[in-house]
Amino acid sequence: MKTIGLVGGMSWESSAVYYRDLNLGMHERLGGLSSPKLALTTVDFAEVTHLEDDERWDQVGTLLADAAQAVERAGADFLLLCTTTFHKVADQVEEAVDIPVLHLADVVAAAVRAAGVETVGLIGTKVAMQESFFVDRLASHGLTVIVPDAKHHDFLNDAIYEELVHGVVLPRTRSRVVSIIEELWDAGAGGVLLGCTELELLVKQADVELPVFPCTTLHVQAALDAALA
Repeated sequence: MKTIGLVGGMSWESSAVYYRDLNLGMHERLGGLSSPKLALTTVDFAEVTHLEDDERWDQVGTLLADAAQAVERAGADFLLLCTTTFHKVADQVEEAVDIPVLHLADVVAAAVRAAGVETVGLIGTKVAMQESFFVDRLASHGLTVIVPDAKHHDFLNDAIYEELVHGVVLPRTRSRVVSIIEELWDAGAGGVLLGCTELELLVKQADVELPVFPCTTLHVQAALDAALA
C-alpha cells in the first residue's frame, strides 16, 4: 500500500471529510481492520484566506509548497491538495516536490467523461468560478464548463466561507443552491460539479435531478486507486 499525502486545513471541515472518507473507503475495499497509510499536514485557514483576499498568491504557493514538502518528507508517495480553490497554486506545489500531485481537475474530468457528459456546471468559491485555473484544466480534457451567473457568486462564496466551513448547513441555503443548479441545467449543463469540499455537506444527488459529480468523493476514490495500484 502506498502512502497518501494530504495538504489540508482549507478548511478543517474539508480535511475531516478527506480523512474520514479515505478510511471508510479503504475499509470497504480491504475489510477487516484495514486503513490507509496517510501523511497529513494542515495549514492555518485564516492565514491562507488572508493571503487570498490580498491576492498574494505567490505567498500562498510558497506556504502550500512548504506544507507539501513536509508531507513528502513524512513518506508520502503522492500528494492531494484537500481544496479546490487553492489548486490555483498547484503548479507551484508540483514544482516543489518530487512526488506526483493527484490534481483534482484531472480526476473530476475523467469521471465526467466516463459518464458521457461533455458540458458541466461548476459551483464553488468566487475564485474557482471567476478565474480560469480550474475551468481551463477541465477544458484541457475536452469538457465545456458553465459557471453560474455572476449575480450568484457572492451568495455561493458567503455560503461556503460563512456557513459551511463552520459546519453550518441551512435548508434555506440548500434550496437556493439547488435553484442555481437548475439554472445551470437550463443553460445546457449535463451535470454539475460540487467544486468545493464543503458543498458536499449541503447538496446530495437526491436534492437535484441533474447528475452530481462530488469532487472530493471522486478525489478520494482516485487516491485509493493509486494507493492500491
